[in-house]
Amino acid sequence: MTLPALDEATLADLVKVASAPDHERWLRQIRATGGCSAPIRLRGWSKILDRTTRQVLHTYATDTEPGGVLRLACGNRRASRCPSCAATYAADTYHLVRAGLVGDDTKGVRAEVREHPRVFATFTAPSFGPVHNRPDTGRCRCGRRHAEDAPELGTPLDPERYDYVGAVLWNNHAGDLWNRFTIQLARTLAERTGIPRSRLREVLRLSYAKVAEFQRRGAVHFHAVIRLDGPEGAEDDPPGWATVELLDDAIRTAAARARLGVPASLAGHPAMAVRWGRQLDVRPVRAFGDGSELTEQAVASYVAKYATKAAESTGTVDRPIGNREALDLLKVPAHARRLIETCLDLDAYYPGRRLAAWAHMLGFRGHFASKSRRYSVTLTSIREERAAYRAAEQRAALGLPDPEEDDTTLTLAHWIYAGQGLTPGESMFAATIANDLRESRRLARENDAGSIGTEGVAA
Repeated sequence: MTLPALDEATLADLVKVASAPDHERWLRQIRATGGCSAPIRLRGWSKILDRTTRQVLHTYATDTEPGGVLRLACGNRRASRCPSCAATYAADTYHLVRAGLVGDDTKGVRAEVREHPRVFATFTAPSFGPVHNRPDTGRCRCGRRHAEDAPELGTPLDPERYDYVGAVLWNNHAGDLWNRFTIQLARTLAERTGIPRSRLREVLRLSYAKVAEFQRRGAVHFHAVIRLDGPEGAEDDPPGWATVELLDDAIRTAAARARLGVPASLAGHPAMAVRWGRQLDVRPVRAFGDGSELTEQAVASYVAKYATKAAESTGTVDRPIGNREALDLLKVPAHARRLIETCLDLDAYYPGRRLAAWAHMLGFRGHFASKSRRYSVTLTSIREERAAYRAAEQRAALGLPDPEEDDTTLTLAHWIYAGQGLTPGESMFAATIANDLRESRRLARENDAGSIGTEGVAA
């Protein structure tokens, strides 16, 4: 592998890892974690016994492993913390979203779901003041044409007039606003169809999968697949009058109606209404191969991409901030710093909103990826399926029976936490393994990824 310039300590550690007698076994462990940046280390043992005779059929202990530990993937979804585990999370999210669009027999979602009315919608935040951007005209309000990677993009033209309080409170209530929107959407559908709201669920169910994304200005917005189903969800056909046009109209109406009231604070901050911004993009999702730009695979790829990102694109950090002094040490840019400091300043005046705890997320405290119950499978079921597959492979290699088909075995185990992370030299090897795996995944999916082209909305 090609190595960047290394300091003496890292180079010495790299040589130590590569020359260790158990290096190959260590590499196999790291490959099994997918090149995890911060694997969890466990110490312990497991035994598989014959349930009747108590004969030991297989035993495993970490005593003979490199360092006397077993290394497992950390499972962090943030790409900034662990690119390898984030890639796995993105792949799982892709299959979850895609199953709800095209169906998947292996995940219990029938193919007829692709005939249900569905759209891909983007909900944005309102304006809190003009910011540097790259409009279609090419020239920003400041009079310049910014490069695509210009650091000033998303920062206020006039920081002293920018509504930092409004921006932070909007982020903090965005998840609640989404919930209010879904309630309004059901009410609007009942109104449009003439069905009493209390009986709508008897003939129609709303299903969705959504992901949050931070704009450069530090305001969160949502991308969502929204689908109309029959009363039992994906497994039930919606009534004939449930169309994409009805869904589009109901979404736009409900988005305009949805709002939350935030009371004035004791510090004199005025009451405000939390509502969606004027930019609302609603587009039908077409079946793959019909010539449409917005295909099922493109939508699933787009949602999966943002499921592993947080607010780092705005210049903030990916973990809680202990105090204001940390902002100097972390060299947080001015705009993100003002948003973080506003969270810290407001925390005492909005009890229960936990603004200080979520200051690193610029006030946002919701789930980055979520779905309604009947949209498709869960991430947990996808992970369990993968774990079961790997366990079955291992049992087959050891010549052991499948516990689901044969209950004659008993497993005993004892594990203790022994730490987490890698040394600098180990990190170099893990990064190379992770890069190779990501490249393989990219090549495998590049024909499905597509392009959605919502940069104008997401900027």
